[in-house]
Amino acid sequence: MDAEKAPAVDAEVTGESKDGAEAFTKVKSKKKTQKRKLEQDGVDMDTEESVAIKRPQFPPISGDKLRGPDEMRKIPVPAHRYTPLKENWLKIFTPIVENLQLQVRFNLKSRNVEIKTCKETQEISALTKAADFVKAFILGFQVEDAMALIRLDELFLESFDVTDVKPLKGDHLSRAIGRIAGKGGKTKFTIENVTKTRIVLAETKIHILGSFQNIKMARTAICNLILGSPPSKVYGNIRAVASRTAERF
Repeated sequence: MDAEKAPAVDAEVTGESKDGAEAFTKVKSKKKTQKRKLEQDGVDMDTEESVAIKRPQFPPISGDKLRGPDEMRKIPVPAHRYTPLKENWLKIFTPIVENLQLQVRFNLKSRNVEIKTCKETQEISALTKAADFVKAFILGFQVEDAMALIRLDELFLESFDVTDVKPLKGDHLSRAIGRIAGKGGKTKFTIENVTKTRIVLAETKIHILGSFQNIKMARTAICNLILGSPPSKVYGNIRAVASRTAERF
């Protein structure tokens, strides 16, 4: 009796497997028919081609639209810089108008140097370069040094206060400024020559003009002097860092 029942069970299992196989093949055939229908309808199955077709096509923008409306920058001039500005006005005026194709004037009422773009202005960054150039002169840099901001792209201005490094007062503050300047400006000139920067000391303010890496070297040296390091030790550190950077580049 058991032997007779066994083949019946096997037959049922094989029947179920056959039904499952038939169902599986039916699903496959459905997918194939869907693909065939899509191909017959003319729909591309390639996604890259469809994305390329959907990508928008914009016409090129003209230079006038890219520049936008005329812009203006105002640089305030403190009272102690009126006379130097008046004496060097021609040196400041010429590169801004002739090289950068901008309009510039000194407003006597508001005491501002006003720089404005015009139709002849071609370079987008011309206004920023001119504003940095005038700002550098007003901070105390020579016109020839500030002119580098117009000619070179990778030059920056950085300003900070002596009290930002260490809160000093009275004679301690005066001694810190004296350590930065040195006897007859010797320390300041040494830092400038080694780091290839320009430094201006204006009371407790320090302004540095140079590239990013060189400003970092000069700032580190000045901060060490403010914190009380002797100049001889600072010179050695600067020369070591400068030789390392020269080997690297």
